[in-house]
Amino acid sequence: MFENKTENEAKKEILNMVAEYANKYHNTKKNFKEGDRIPYASRVYDDKEMVNLVDSSLEFWLTSGRYTEKFEKKLAEYLNIKYCSLVNSGSSANLLAFMALTSPLLKEKAIKKGDEVITVACGFPTTVTPIIQYGAVPVFVDVTIPQYNIDITMLEKALSNKTKAIMIAHTLGNPFDLKKVKDFCTKNNLWLVEDNCDALGSKYVINGEEKFTGTIGDIGTSSFYPPHHMTMGEGGAVYTNNALLNKIIRSLRDWGRDCSCPSGIDNLCGHRFDKQYGQLPVGYDHKYVYSHFGYNLKATDMQAAIGVAQLEKFPTFVERRIYNFNRLKNGLKELEDKIILPEKCENSSPSWFGFLITCKDGIDRNEVVTYLEEKGIQTRNLFAGNLIKHPCFDEIRNDGKSYRVIGDLINTNRIMKDAFWIGVYPGMTDEKIDYMIKIIKKAIL
Repeated sequence: MFENKTENEAKKEILNMVAEYANKYHNTKKNFKEGDRIPYASRVYDDKEMVNLVDSSLEFWLTSGRYTEKFEKKLAEYLNIKYCSLVNSGSSANLLAFMALTSPLLKEKAIKKGDEVITVACGFPTTVTPIIQYGAVPVFVDVTIPQYNIDITMLEKALSNKTKAIMIAHTLGNPFDLKKVKDFCTKNNLWLVEDNCDALGSKYVINGEEKFTGTIGDIGTSSFYPPHHMTMGEGGAVYTNNALLNKIIRSLRDWGRDCSCPSGIDNLCGHRFDKQYGQLPVGYDHKYVYSHFGYNLKATDMQAAIGVAQLEKFPTFVERRIYNFNRLKNGLKELEDKIILPEKCENSSPSWFGFLITCKDGIDRNEVVTYLEEKGIQTRNLFAGNLIKHPCFDEIRNDGKSYRVIGDLINTNRIMKDAFWIGVYPGMTDEKIDYMIKIIKKAIL
């Protein structure tokens, strides 16, 4: 097949065939009919992702490489932020973001065991897990309805002389009140980590300037798991404008090493064998000097190759999510006496991840969800609901030191009992949105 062809010619032929295959077998669309399964999220892609994936695989550079470098550069440009590091998941991104704040390089600002971090129990567990695993103390405050984000009136009550940071997510794409939270952090010399895993593309106007969420705090994180705003299968990113934090994040991601040479490159600094570190002998190979207790949390170049193609079409994803959200909300307005519809945070432009509904008195969430699922509409709870109610807290629930709770978490508990959400992902058509509106009305009226 490849006789008398150069490697580049053979590669071009393969990639042309991949594009043809993708368009014939992957990009076929069937007409929607009532009762067809409507998932809360799904991948949206075309031949570009598949061609990039195969292109990367043919190089057989199985770790991070040229596509990783390109993706990090392109995402940083999109977000208008200085530094971006690709990792293997959004959970790893959160782990790196928090662990970076424990680095001894931060001196007196470093988070130490026993220090406190303000967060919420209503959300996804991996926003909180790194805090607990390190031995810091999460301080849980309530959220608001119908924004479903941190109740900023509780911040002063949560503050103590041990507080070092706030680490919270933008719920389902809806930014939390970044102005109030950021001002609180500045006033009290606290770090701010934005878990941006469900909000990539969301914007917020702060001090007269519109910025992307994830770029206003000290560190932002993203996830590229298939249901998220864009995907590379598994994957995540950590981004910051702080050069020192970026250095720490890179070290922790790359085994904790002190060396910053990219994969496959040796002695970029020209001082690989002439310096002294810690108690090591002078001239010890800098590629094997470790300044942190780190991990290997890199993604593969094949994942990054998919991400590069996804980024090219990402702005259209955001537009469609906003459109789908608005169509749903307009279609369900007549039910506002029976359900609470979501509202965006003031000064924000959300890139919606989902459409969250809270049932009012007399409407049973479980009955509504069961009916929707029977009719082919996939639903989700707001993740953990109330995280401290879960079995993972059993061993620490009553020890009096592993975490603190401010107030009664009334809204958090209500969301656990009465709320659910449905999807608005960019692959949804008007027909699917209108069918969901019709079935929700039948379930509730």
